[in-house]
Amino acid sequence: MYNFTYHNPTKIVFGKGTIAELKNLLSNDLKILLTYGGGSIKKNGVYDQVMTALKEHKVIEYGGIEPNPQYRTCMQAVRIVKNENIDFILSVGGGSVLDASKFIAAAALWRGDEPWDFVRKSLPLEAALPLGCVLTLPATGSESNPNAVISREETGEKLAFIDKHVFPQFAILDPETTYTLPERQVANGVVDTFVHVIEQYLTFPVNAPLQDRLAESILLTLVEEGPKALQNPLDYDTRATLMWAATLALNTLLSRGVPTDWTTHQIGHELTALHGIDHARTLAIFLPAVLKHQKKAKFKKLAQYGRRVWGLAQDDENQVVDQAIAKTIEFFKSLHVPVCLADVNLTPADVRQISASHQQRGSTLGEHGTIGPDEIAEIILLAA
Repeated sequence: MYNFTYHNPTKIVFGKGTIAELKNLLSNDLKILLTYGGGSIKKNGVYDQVMTALKEHKVIEYGGIEPNPQYRTCMQAVRIVKNENIDFILSVGGGSVLDASKFIAAAALWRGDEPWDFVRKSLPLEAALPLGCVLTLPATGSESNPNAVISREETGEKLAFIDKHVFPQFAILDPETTYTLPERQVANGVVDTFVHVIEQYLTFPVNAPLQDRLAESILLTLVEEGPKALQNPLDYDTRATLMWAATLALNTLLSRGVPTDWTTHQIGHELTALHGIDHARTLAIFLPAVLKHQKKAKFKKLAQYGRRVWGLAQDDENQVVDQAIAKTIEFFKSLHVPVCLADVNLTPADVRQISASHQQRGSTLGEHGTIGPDEIAEIILLAA
């Protein structure tokens, strides 16, 4: 196991009726920017619960944040923050709203020329406005980590930034807020969570058995509970389990002391930027292709994954590895998500720009840094 530092400052408030705790989490003298998406929180009762809890506070609303939050949308909010002297940002919604809120919190105090610079150039932040969230869509894990992903349509980019200053101060997780989610979003959340775990687990062994078992426990839970959420949307225990799994999958705990590989995410982000395909669906399309392409480099962990998560018992490890990948595809299909480019009516030629973009940036991917533009092109062909 590698050396590591672990610190997670986010306070998790979990369970039924916990939105009311906002009044105890935020002092009355704060001027709050309330951020949200397309308005579903006003239909499912979440907005009313939030406003009731904040009735003693000065609240300014900013809605309309996209599923893949756009730079221009965020910058409009930054102007509001500065003009209104906002003290605190409260994100109410899913991971996209929270990612946008993290960018807004950082950009409002950015002293450089253009806030996009700290995203594109991975520049460190000196400060950010404090923020918290009421989560309504478990998927990204953004409620308890320092990560965010922002898109910029005019440049065709979808990029992540990571900085300790944008850890949420608190996250309220009430599983009942997820009851009205469309089936597509529930399935997407399960896939996103699953791949978050995979990319911190399916690399190479470093004698970190506890980290492996933590990862495997979440994967097994998702395999068991994910389909249940589609079959019975009002099952509180299933919803609660999936919500907590999504948080644990990317709260920085699983990645401590082990190598990680975010190839699937980095290629998937580009597919979203090019064709607007749901983030989780890009992961389901590219993960099997990445695993096939990287079979040799990931062989030992793939075999372990096959035996421990999928219960495969063949003596031939090659068969175990191949079946593990097949089982992964089968699981994604059970959630009714696409598993190849053809499923979303695309061909490798339609997405060849992904490889070109990495060539232009000179970036390499993978836990060994061996996946360059040529390898990305090969992965795209395998995802056909």
